[in-house]
Amino acid sequence: MLSRRIAAARLPAHAVAPHIARRPQFIQQVRTALGPALAEVEHNDSTDPNMNGGYINPPAELRNKRDPYADWWDKQDRRNYGEPVHEDNDIQGALALHDYDHFTPGWGGVLLGTFVATVFGLCGIVALYYPDRISVPKQYEDGLEVELGGPRAVRARKYGEEFQ
Repeated sequence: MLSRRIAAARLPAHAVAPHIARRPQFIQQVRTALGPALAEVEHNDSTDPNMNGGYINPPAELRNKRDPYADWWDKQDRRNYGEPVHEDNDIQGALALHDYDHFTPGWGGVLLGTFVATVFGLCGIVALYYPDRISVPKQYEDGLEVELGGPRAVRARKYGEEFQ
C-alpha cells in the first residue's frame, strides 16, 4: 500500500512548471473578413453590389489554365500565399472535373442537331422496311360467326377475304 502511495505522489504543478500551471487569459475578439476600416461601414446594395460582405472577388480564372511549371506556393492548386480565392473556387479549382471549353455553343448545337437528325432518320428507315403485317393472315371457315357471338358480332376472316 505504501509503495502505491509513493508511486502516485506527485509534485504540485506550479512547482514543476510555473508557466504550465497558469491558465491563459483569453481576450474576446471579433474577427471579420472586412478589416477594421470596413467593419463599421453599413453594407447595402450600393456599397456591396455582390452582397459578399465586402470580400474582394478576383476575376474568374480556371486554375488548370495557369502555368503548371511556375513557382506557386500551392503547387497543386496553382496559387500563391495570401492570394484571394474566387467564390466559385470549387468550379474553377485545379481539381475541378471539367473545363467546359471543349467547343463553342454553336458547334454544340450542330452536334445536337446531327444527333437528332440521325435518330429520326434511322426511325424513318426502320419504319419503311419493318414488317408491320403478319406474313400469312389467319383465316377461319365461316369466320367463326357462331363462336364469336352470332351474326352481329365482329367476326374473323373467312377463306378468300382480302387482308386490309
